[in-house]
Amino acid sequence: MRALIQRVSQASVSVEGEIVGGIGTGLLALVGVTATDDRARADRLLHKLLHYRVFADDTGRMNRNLQQIDGGLLLVSQFTLVAATDKGLRPSFSSAAPPAHGQAMFDYLVAQALQAWPRVETGRFGAEMQVALINDGPVTFMLET
Repeated sequence: MRALIQRVSQASVSVEGEIVGGIGTGLLALVGVTATDDRARADRLLHKLLHYRVFADDTGRMNRNLQQIDGGLLLVSQFTLVAATDKGLRPSFSSAAPPAHGQAMFDYLVAQALQAWPRVETGRFGAEMQVALINDGPVTFMLET
């Protein structure tokens, strides 16, 4: 699994003009699922999302994680994150999970996140979504499992 995470002061995701998920301070995670991803990889990704230290401590250093700042986690499925872009001028999606597997893995990640942390919001798998955010920093990292 792959997640592009952004430290945000606020973020939301809309479907057909309706906000379906939103957070204040926290992490926006755009999540891509490959055909070989499984629950173990989703579990490792969730651990990283909750414990990755990207928030400032009292001295301004990135030493705090999402839980330590009581932040929100906005999970948004993003098929295009797993595209191969190393050849040619058009992305290849051959390594992406088929829709049923992608949704199963994303749903599992969301379910586990909700059990582990109360401040989780999501987009809608497979929908055309509009994501709005204010990237704090900017701070952006690619996480892979």
